[in-house]
Amino acid sequence: MDRVPILKIGDILLVSIQIDMEDQVALQLQEDLADRIVATGCHGVIIDISALDIVDSFVGRTLATIASISRVLDAETVVVGMRPAVAITLVELGLSLPGIRTALNVELGMALLARDRDEEEPEVPGEPDEDHASPAVDQP
Repeated sequence: MDRVPILKIGDILLVSIQIDMEDQVALQLQEDLADRIVATGCHGVIIDISALDIVDSFVGRTLATIASISRVLDAETVVVGMRPAVAITLVELGLSLPGIRTALNVELGMALLARDRDEEEPEVPGEPDEDHASPAVDQP
């Protein structure tokens, strides 16, 4: 059985689907990706589907399930490279892909995840915010 490779780039896992997504391959990807998220502690998953000419309802639901599993494991999912025909098919099938964000390509997907990560960084207690730093005061 073929397996979909999962590459680690920083704290993002990149999944580039280059083979037909038969049901068994999709289920194996779901399991492999969950294992890699836990093993690496990554916070983002990019799934590149640009090589897919068609996405059936099972693969669409599997992508949604992968996004849900990733979210539970503290990783956001972005699907990139969706062809117009695939988008039309998903809409016609009534698959809204809840929890999945999309971007046109891998570069934009990485930027989206980086922006999310920057917005989520908590302020460290005791360290002044650069924008609201108080002026130095001389102590007697």
